[in-house]
Amino acid sequence: MAILIGILVGFAVCIPPGPVNIVIISQAMKRGFLHGLAAGLLAGTLDATYCLLAVLGLANVVNYLDTYQHVFKIAAFFILAAVAWRTFRQSREYATPLLAAPPAAASARPYVGIFFLYISNPSLYAFWLGVAGFVTGRGYIASHKSTAYLFAAAVWAGCALWYLILNHYVARYHRLFSPKTFQRIFLALAVVLTVFSVLTAVSIFTPLHI
Repeated sequence: MAILIGILVGFAVCIPPGPVNIVIISQAMKRGFLHGLAAGLLAGTLDATYCLLAVLGLANVVNYLDTYQHVFKIAAFFILAAVAWRTFRQSREYATPLLAAPPAAASARPYVGIFFLYISNPSLYAFWLGVAGFVTGRGYIASHKSTAYLFAAAVWAGCALWYLILNHYVARYHRLFSPKTFQRIFLALAVVLTVFSVLTAVSIFTPLHI
């Protein structure tokens, strides 16, 4: 039961659109399936880590991260803004046919961005603490036992399944788009990332659930 619930939770938590999914999609479109999948697996690993910490009752770790959330949010704002600007510039490049061009060179910046997006989002702490309370309260898993690690591993597997499907379709079918459509997609991604960066900046001064 712990494995099934963990896979379902992991799969479901990754589906809602957000800055992390946007970064992962852009990686698959610019650099190919493996780079997009690697970014997704990093996100899944962070989700599984939060899940495990919550199930094991390490609230002090969550409180420690929450103490420095403003620092993390400032860093996340600059990273989001930088990724948005870079995506906007790349949207202009796709105004001409570049479908036969080789994939862009690998960069560590998207992975750093995903890391900061996770640790700067207090709502994730609350979500995983809520999940931990539900599964332990209903008796599906027990804290400080092997089932806790099994559940976190199942969450990671659910996340990995979603990102495998997502990157497969993005990497496989994005080349069917015209260069103009490609440009519009990247421009839309840049706009959404800019909105998230602004919301992140605002949340430093005013509580927002983003």
